[in-house]
This record gives sequence, structure tokens and C-alpha cells, in this order.
Amino acid sequence: MSTFAEFGLPEALQASLAAMHFTEPTPIQSETLPLTLAGQDVLATAQTGSGKTGAFSIPIVARMLQQPTGTALVLTPTRELATQVYTVINQLLGRNGIRSVLLIGGEPLGRQFRDLRYNPRIIVGTPGRINDHLDRGTLRLSETQFLVLDETDRMLDMGFGIQIDQILKHVPKERQTMMFSATLPPAILNMSQKYLRNPGRVEIGRANAPVSTVKQEVLRVSRSEKYDTLLKELDKRVGSVIVFVRTKRSADDLAERLCAANHSADAIHGDLTQRRRDRAIRGFRAQHYRIMVATDIAARGLDIPHIAHVVNFDLPECPEDYIHRIGRTARAGAEGSALSFVLPEDGRKWSAIRRMLETGDLLEAHDRVHSRGFSGGVKPKKHAYGKRHSYGQRYR
Repeated sequence: MSTFAEFGLPEALQASLAAMHFTEPTPIQSETLPLTLAGQDVLATAQTGSGKTGAFSIPIVARMLQQPTGTALVLTPTRELATQVYTVINQLLGRNGIRSVLLIGGEPLGRQFRDLRYNPRIIVGTPGRINDHLDRGTLRLSETQFLVLDETDRMLDMGFGIQIDQILKHVPKERQTMMFSATLPPAILNMSQKYLRNPGRVEIGRANAPVSTVKQEVLRVSRSEKYDTLLKELDKRVGSVIVFVRTKRSADDLAERLCAANHSADAIHGDLTQRRRDRAIRGFRAQHYRIMVATDIAARGLDIPHIAHVVNFDLPECPEDYIHRIGRTARAGAEGSALSFVLPEDGRKWSAIRRMLETGDLLEAHDRVHSRGFSGGVKPKKHAYGKRHSYGQRYR
């Protein structure tokens, strides 16, 4: 299908899509919409930034507009992603009188109690807060006809498997279920066999692969030179930047140091209140500051089109998180860059990332070495700072 008009969507939904300037479906939407609109379960893998939110939000809204009863439940791993999904769904709903509710931690329970009393038909939330409302008896899912598990791999990584099982005990077995995941580890396949019925399988791009419009680079540095090297890299780049670090304290410390060096920066991590997290994201989205220093809480769900660069100041603990981090740039067909700092002691982490990326002859990469002070592992050949050398079609 080349346009949304060809899917036979309700007129009100087509009007909302037009108002949002959505005329042509993305590949993931083109593949999933015929299945979901026909009522089939779906297991979909797609690279970040591929338009998967629309792939499940559009059929949800279509179902709600066409049927006077029944509800939909969308589960996401993080508050930020839930908020963005909720925003997209409300834009698609327009002013059609169908209520929705956002149930996430860090938000006042009183407001959520009030919203639930209006019997919303679309519920978007995180597993912890959904279970909280189920335990309190303030949420009932007995009329759920449509279930979405978004970023399923991340939910399992974050330990939400048991909570998802608890939630699905409250959901009718006769329902339509969609699972979306950027990667496809065995745990996802096991869950799909447990919860999906004869699903249509949709795969856009190769699992564990970043989008092709991300230019990836590696910079080998010593720990003592890491911060100064970051400053040099920031000075030579134009546009908004996300810098990923490993710990919450590192995020705060690095943001403070960057501000002291006359860079406009803020930090986001799990210890911040929801209000602080929302304010940080709003400021970054509005380009009130250029650099966001983040832990992996921001690796999923942030859809900010103007992000030009991702810097892995610290490598992720999980190789798959590398894909999700660099997926914050090059959204919706745009170009972006991803730079990873690799310390001598990061050999195992980087090797694991390379092995994941090399599956399927992924890409041509450049590895830059800051030779001063480099120690440990195999000593690099003579490479001055900033000089690039190619490793051919694969990382070596």
C-alpha cells in the first residue's frame, strides 16, 4: 500500500493522519496494517525509528472508532515511551469522544483514579503501574480486545516478565495481540508462543541491525583522555547530541562538567522525579539545550527528530542496547552519526557488540585511535589522533 487511504480506514482517522501530515505508510506500517486490520495477531521486529508506534496505534484507533465497546491495552517498558505512545494515540483520536488514559509511575495516583472513572477505552502504561491499579481494583481489563506489547525485548531485559504474566491473567484470551521488538532473542520467541495465536510474522530490516543512515565510528581512548576527547568531538559536530553513560551519578557529573565548559547540557536518569524527567525531555525537544547526558533509560522510546549525534561515552552493558542507543538518531529516514568511546578495558564489551553487528555482513566501519596514553590489549599501529582507518566490510 502506498497511501493510508488504500487501507479503508475510518474517515475520522484519515482526517487525523492528514492533519499530522502522515500520507505514506512506512514499511513496517505497510506490512502490519493489513494483518492487524484483519484481526490477526502479529509478531514484528523492526529497527528503531521505523514507525512502529503508528503500526499499532492506527489499527487500535480504527477499532475503537468502528466498535462502540471494547478496550485496548498498550504496555511499554519506560514512562517516556508510554508518554510518547499516548500522545500519538490522542493525536490520531482527534475529537471523537473516545477517552484514553496514561498509567505510569511518578505521576499522581489521584489524577489517574479520576481518569479511570471515565472508563477510558485505550489504556497506555508501564507494567508496574498497571499492576498497581489492578491490585487496587481501580482498573479492569475484562473487556480488552486489543493488546500491544511494545519494545518487548526491553521489557524482558528490565525484569518485567513476571509482571506481564500477572497483567495478562486479567486480559481475555480471546483478543488480538501484537508484539513489537527491535531484537529477537529466544525469550521473545518463547513469549510469542505463549501469548500469540497463529501470528503474522513481520520483519523490517535485520534484527540487531541499526538503520543504514547511521554513520558509526569508534574512538579508542585511554580513561584519562576520555573527557577532553569528548569536548573536542562536541566542538567539531553540529546539532543536538545524546551522550550515553553507565550510571546515574555519571550522568549528573558529566552534565555539570559540560555546563562548566560552556556547553548547554542536562541529564536524565531513573533517580529523577517524573516531573524532572519530563522537563528535561521538553527542554531537549525544544532545543533549549544542545546536549542530553543519559543513562539507558533514554535509549528506548525517545523520538526527537533533530538528534544528530549519539555518543557512547560509556559502552552499554548489554550488546543489544547499542542498537537502541544509536537508534535515537537517524529517525524516519534522516541521517545521523554514532560515536563510541572504547577504553583498553572495554575489549570484551566491544567484541560482543561487534559479533552482534557482524551477523549478516552488516556495514563498513571506521575505527579511530587516540594513541597517546593507550595501553592494554593489542597496541595499535601508528595512528595520530583523528586519523581514520578502514577495516573493510566488517569490524575486525
